[in-house]
Amino acid sequence: MTNNQSTSNILMIRPVSFGFNEQTAASNAFQNRDADQQAVQDKALAEFDHFVKTLEHHGVSVTVVNDTPLPHTPDSIFPNNWVSFHSDGTIFLYPMQAENRRLERREDIITDLEDKFKVGHIIDLSRFEADHRFLEGTGSMVLDRANKIAYACLSPRTDKEVLDLFCEQAGYTAISFEATDEHSKAIYHTNVLMCVGSKFAVICADSIPNPHERIVVLESLKSTQKEVVEISFEQMNQFAGNMLEVKNKTGETLIVMSKNAFSSLTEEQKLSLEKYGKLVYADINTIETNGGGSARCMMAEIHLPVE
Repeated sequence: MTNNQSTSNILMIRPVSFGFNEQTAASNAFQNRDADQQAVQDKALAEFDHFVKTLEHHGVSVTVVNDTPLPHTPDSIFPNNWVSFHSDGTIFLYPMQAENRRLERREDIITDLEDKFKVGHIIDLSRFEADHRFLEGTGSMVLDRANKIAYACLSPRTDKEVLDLFCEQAGYTAISFEATDEHSKAIYHTNVLMCVGSKFAVICADSIPNPHERIVVLESLKSTQKEVVEISFEQMNQFAGNMLEVKNKTGETLIVMSKNAFSSLTEEQKLSLEKYGKLVYADINTIETNGGGSARCMMAEIHLPVE
């Protein structure tokens, strides 16, 4: 089941060698290395499996694909960065900054999805890697699919030219801005600072230092009839911005996040969000700590038409 904004079909990649990725750490301030990396894989696998069971328990259709031991892809658990699926049958493939993340793009995954979903054409933007220009999927962009708006904070991983090309080819309008954390470091992905649902948006507005850009973003959210729930830097650092609205098979709206994100929310914020969906969360602390990504990053929404 899909509506303009959310879908009940999710792709997730089950990790075999998850761990701290040296190649992404320089631009991802959310990453922190645990000492025993083998234990990290074991814990991450348990967290992943529990997260999938939680989604399935709530009626979400999850397509789980096992990662392969070779090539070594420590961040494969975050597929939303290399691929996005759209309701007209289009699939986009994206240019990734870290060389070992480029190995996550797998044709066999797309081939397998064609058994169940209608695939139109594939638009491959990965050629921009040769020019050191990147756009890491729905990490770099937070898509308002219903209103065809792509919100994007520009960073080493989010290039304006590639963003504009995506928007031209997908029929979106880009709203781009600078965003920094409380230490004035550029935020690596837009989906850690904001989430857009059908009728709500969660955003750390304080992370947009330019007052004009902040107003443009907030006015766009309000003009598209979203209730804006603002979060603090502290809540953003607990991945409260890294939520995703999904549907279950009966059409019920779920707002999915991590346990850390849920625990960071105030009662008032929870009440605001619960007007628009059931809050669903799972403990993925090991994945968050070592990977620097959270619940939303682990789910690539499949908006393709069903065969």
